[in-house]
Amino acid sequence: MPTGYTWSRTGQRAVVPREDTKGRRVNVLGALITGTAPDLVWEHTTGKIDAAVLLEFVCSKPAGRPGGAAALSLAADGTGTALPVWRRSRPCTVVLDNASAYAAKAFKGRRDQLAKIGIDLFYLPPRSPELNDIERIWRSAKYEDYPQRAHTSTEAIADAVGKALTRQQTRIRRSTENFTKAA
Repeated sequence: MPTGYTWSRTGQRAVVPREDTKGRRVNVLGALITGTAPDLVWEHTTGKIDAAVLLEFVCSKPAGRPGGAAALSLAADGTGTALPVWRRSRPCTVVLDNASAYAAKAFKGRRDQLAKIGIDLFYLPPRSPELNDIERIWRSAKYEDYPQRAHTSTEAIADAVGKALTRQQTRIRRSTENFTKAA
């Protein structure tokens, strides 16, 4: 993120180095897994997040599907009925907001196929980020664990984001250990 403000001593000019940020964006897809062992999983990309990237992430990370989205096409034959290739032992509900990639026909069109293997999609109402638990994680990672805002390369940005999310993941995992010890 660009530096929005700075300070300097009286009589001295504040100089903030500015570099061209074109093409230096890092996008992150993340999932907060709840249940018996809460966890945070994420994946970062420098490219655009579209329906194909989202489908691959949902299938491989939160749902734990072997082979990811590529293997999803094996779950339905030409007549549209499910083949017994793979099915989750426990149901998985993925809660989504209304971002454009989530609402794309290429993603929503796979809803029935995902349901046949035990992955259900649940869409939150529009403009309701307070209902999405992962928003607290993003806010904490952004403002507490990602203090340095100026980086010289895309790799440095990705590394800093990865470290911030790893700290969040550690906090989530430790919180469950404390509950187990208290019980």
